[in-house]
Amino acid sequence: MVTCRHNWGEDRVYYHDEAGELRSLPTAWTSVAPVDPFVSLASGRSAFRLADLLELGRLLVSLGGREV
Repeated sequence: MVTCRHNWGEDRVYYHDEAGELRSLPTAWTSVAPVDPFVSLASGRSAFRLADLLELGRLLVSLGGREV
């Protein structure tokens, strides 16, 4: 790991690949990210977070669905 920075609207981890090229990944895809409190409390009992379900609902409504 070279560094962690906030780029492209998210926290990213920068590293050098096998060829020496600088690459990056979202911090959430790594063990560098802090544990999400919801994930910790849910202990694997929930497949979805409330915020994600609400966002999905807004997306479906904007695509022409009806609000429920």
